[in-house]
Amino acid sequence: MKAEIRYHHTLLDIDFPDTSRIYRSSYDTPAALESELVLQAVRNPICSDGLVDSIKKKPRGNVMIAVSDITRPIPYRTFLPALLSEIESTGIDRKHITLLIATGMHRPGTKEERAFMFGDEITAEYRILDHDAEGDMVTLSGTSHSGAPAKLNRDFAKADYKIVIGLVEPHFMAGFSGGRKTLCPGLSSMETIKHFHGYEFLSHPRAGIALLEGNPCHEEALSVARLACVDFSLQLVVNHEKRIVRAFGGDLFEAHTRACDYVIGKACPVVEAKADVVVTGCGGYPLDATFYQCTKALVTALPCVKKGGTIIAAGGCVEGVGSRMYEDMLRKYSNDFPRFIRDIRSSTDIVKDQWQIQMQARVYEKTGLENLYFFTHGIASRHSSFLGVNIRKAGLKRIAGELQKTVDDLAGKQCSFAVIPEGPYCAPVV
Repeated sequence: MKAEIRYHHTLLDIDFPDTSRIYRSSYDTPAALESELVLQAVRNPICSDGLVDSIKKKPRGNVMIAVSDITRPIPYRTFLPALLSEIESTGIDRKHITLLIATGMHRPGTKEERAFMFGDEITAEYRILDHDAEGDMVTLSGTSHSGAPAKLNRDFAKADYKIVIGLVEPHFMAGFSGGRKTLCPGLSSMETIKHFHGYEFLSHPRAGIALLEGNPCHEEALSVARLACVDFSLQLVVNHEKRIVRAFGGDLFEAHTRACDYVIGKACPVVEAKADVVVTGCGGYPLDATFYQCTKALVTALPCVKKGGTIIAAGGCVEGVGSRMYEDMLRKYSNDFPRFIRDIRSSTDIVKDQWQIQMQARVYEKTGLENLYFFTHGIASRHSSFLGVNIRKAGLKRIAGELQKTVDDLAGKQCSFAVIPEGPYCAPVV
């Protein structure tokens, strides 16, 4: 049987044994254009006034719209013009509207990425800012779920009207993305983000995919979002073609809950039986632009693979490994994940990006290093010495052929297969 693995800007057409189990999302066909779905959502909101009426109840001032960065495939160009027109219909001048990119601790966006995300007209006509986790913050009144102070982007916290746009998909730490995560970690201070990603949070058995109740990451982010006093929320769900299939507008928490309920029924298929080999994509561009983001696919594959089984992933990694701090930490431990876990468990200092390696350690614990393979055209094979996977590098046009050879070899050994073509956008669960 054939499966198309999402990779960079293309699909890898791979032939698998007919007995393979292929896990795909089952989203509905979009019922309307993206702009129409969004306008329906903001005009017929959940537990809230419609967007226009809600804005009119506030004194005239500035509107701050928190949006995700390039790592989240939200098709802003298809609906943002209509949404901005809806806001401006209340009498708000566009010079008082700001798009604030909730980068968390990711790097700022480039000029080309902004044009790719929003289009040239919006990029030219509206004020767009990147959140800086080490920039100007304000301490919110109250404390988080864990009792920690919550520090948030000052521009957003002080805005007269605050809107949050999120993408809801399975998330390997917080259960689902979107909603409260736009605030924490998206718009939080370095201190707040590090606390949110601490060892104790991520070592909790409920810190995982499609889990919300009792998940400390979810509860911490939820508590920070409550302190932020968001006025309106738009939560979006996209299919494997990165088209919006559902939009949920209104109250931040209720809209996010409805979106999560929808996603768990469409993108979290139940694992039928664990396989000897799991083959997964890493979501394609922009998610697979760095190895840092590609590790999500490795973790998402865990429920499908037998103990000591094999995971094979494919990601473009056109931007390389990830941040310098992340790469330096990986080099320091050189695939010694047990030592890494011992060190962060006993340390009171939380180092930026340690959480991604902590999640990757779960993969190492189940499969072992010798059973992890990563196909890419963006990272050198010598990086196998510290990335925690066996790199199989090939030119972009040869990736499919090299992956097919490996699949054929394992099939010849009578291995059973599970395939996740969409990568972490589809999260099989036990």
